[in-house]
Amino acid sequence: MNYFKKLGTANLLMLILCAAIIIVAEYLFLTGNQEHGIFVGLWAPTLLGVMIYLKLVDHGSK
Repeated sequence: MNYFKKLGTANLLMLILCAAIIIVAEYLFLTGNQEHGIFVGLWAPTLLGVMIYLKLVDHGSK
């Protein structure tokens, strides 16, 4: 429980969103929409990259 407090609500929601994006991308890819699956699958690493960038900017201002 302490880990989730330390993680923060916004980061936890973004990680849940990334997991949902990965599940949708896998579904699209496995049902035959391979191009759409790859396109949607690239959203998760992009969102994780934005999260890392925002954390770096936040730590730089302290």
